[in-house]
Amino acid sequence: MLNRDPIHEMDDGMDRLLEIMRRLRDPETGCPWDIEQDYASIAPYTIEEAYEVADAIEREAWDELEGELGDLLLQAVYHTQMGAEDGRFTFQSVVKTISDKMIARHPHVFGTESRDKSAQQQTADWEKIKAAERAGKEQKGALDGVAGNLPALLRAYKLQRRAARVGFDWPSSDQVLAKIVEEARELEEARDSLGPEEIEEEFGDLLFVMVNLGRHLGVEPEQALRRTNAKFTRRFEGVEAKLGEMGKAPGDSTLEEMDALWDIVKAEEKAAKG
Repeated sequence: MLNRDPIHEMDDGMDRLLEIMRRLRDPETGCPWDIEQDYASIAPYTIEEAYEVADAIEREAWDELEGELGDLLLQAVYHTQMGAEDGRFTFQSVVKTISDKMIARHPHVFGTESRDKSAQQQTADWEKIKAAERAGKEQKGALDGVAGNLPALLRAYKLQRRAARVGFDWPSSDQVLAKIVEEARELEEARDSLGPEEIEEEFGDLLFVMVNLGRHLGVEPEQALRRTNAKFTRRFEGVEAKLGEMGKAPGDSTLEEMDALWDIVKAEEKAAKG
């Protein structure tokens, strides 16, 4: 009879999870798949798990959130185990680094500064602290440090916010709206008289300004588009369901039929919300 693995007897907590990952990566007795992985191969899973956390929150799927947070935590543990193997960092050093950073960035909580500030003043103070941190890392440009592999909408938002900190911004949303009209006209002209590359460029310009409008209105574009994607999916599935009741599928229907059902689904949603 095989002896029971002592991992089953360990107390629940970080030590157990760290030991599980260490065992999975053990070159002699670990899992062949886990042993073969590196930072680059695991990074896509890390991004995916972060989005699954956001999705659970967006859907208010609180029964799923615990598991999704665990999956995301595992990604941090995976990277720190590889860091320990390479001699770069450990889970403990990562925790110390983020703890020190949060203490340094909140002197009004952990230091001697007064908490009697507006949210706007605290945000300004936060930016000053981050600017000093970037200077320490020899990041001289205002846009330095904005990750290049962020989702495009999110990166556009962060780039614009960084530029706005140094005064490169429209005074109000009115100027942004005017710029949207201008960019829409340029896209129309490109569509009518230019090639695919120019059309793509003008389309990108229009998207970029739309992101800027969202920023001026206090709307985070990535979140806004996720919500719209979810709404479109929900309503289109409602159209499919109504077509199914009629013994039809979208491919068997006209645009006019589907558009009419879309309006019905939309009205039912609004009525259900009161």
